[in-house]
Amino acid sequence: MRLIRGIHNLRETHRGCVATIGNFDGVHLGHQRILDQVITEARRRGLKSTVMLFEPQPQEFFAPDQAPPRLMSLRDKLIALREAGVDQVLCVRFNARFRALTAEAFVKGLLVDGLGVDYLVVGDDFRFGCGRDGDFAYLRQAGERFGFSVTDTATCEVDGERVSSTRIRAALSAGAFDLAAQLLGRPFAISGRVRHGDKIGRTLNLPTVNLALKRLQSPLKGVFAVSVSGAGLTDQPGAANMGTRPTVNGTENRLEVHLLDFCEEGDGAGFGKDGLYGKHLTVAFRHYVRAEEKFADLDQLKTAIWQDVEAVRDYFEKTGI
Repeated sequence: MRLIRGIHNLRETHRGCVATIGNFDGVHLGHQRILDQVITEARRRGLKSTVMLFEPQPQEFFAPDQAPPRLMSLRDKLIALREAGVDQVLCVRFNARFRALTAEAFVKGLLVDGLGVDYLVVGDDFRFGCGRDGDFAYLRQAGERFGFSVTDTATCEVDGERVSSTRIRAALSAGAFDLAAQLLGRPFAISGRVRHGDKIGRTLNLPTVNLALKRLQSPLKGVFAVSVSGAGLTDQPGAANMGTRPTVNGTENRLEVHLLDFCEEGDGAGFGKDGLYGKHLTVAFRHYVRAEEKFADLDQLKTAIWQDVEAVRDYFEKTGI
């Protein structure tokens, strides 16, 4: 899959495509249906299947403090799009200059001159352009003028309700991980590179791997049963904490995972130079254990964490996951 970083990097080789436009946060079942439609049509026409997405996502640009938490980092989104079979992704920088584009400039500059779109797939509620003056009807009219076809997408439903990123966030917030997995087509997961932490877990005899979270907010907070893959691990059971760690006066939102029964040659904690530092791991969330709490001291925190570990062990033993 080819990644085009920014409108300024569009070249003649990128032109001639079947395209769709959106955030694609989560690349859930609804998104997958759109991608299947785009890829099938692109192959039928002998053109490149293309996704246009935005960084930051528009809501993050307009109101960063109020934007919904991302289900996916850009890296994971691109991996999911590649695995779906997309040929190329145009990642547009959403900034003040891009925001100021009129609907006419958007269509002429990006869709016609930039990508040479032959067939466009969008939702019938899609809006674009300065003042959001462009809509599905506008695209249909523009398509007639510039010679490209426009079609909308059928709604994807599960249990009689529309599949959406908003619905998935609500399921995660309620601890309904089975429903979230059903809507996503896979367990909800967060991936990241293992970095050095402050080593507090080791003083409690509970070493953890710390993952860098490249997002403004996380859709989850609390303690969870998880399974970890990557760097030679496959569905390794673990107990995870997502939050700011209020007991140790933490402020940064982070994901920490204690891997159950994990031992790797390295330093005394098993995370030496030949261990997991710098490696990419994917953490799949399986079960909600409890909310994040602030304890009076480290002894109370240690007791709670050991109880969490036992609760996670019990979950995996009962479910056999």
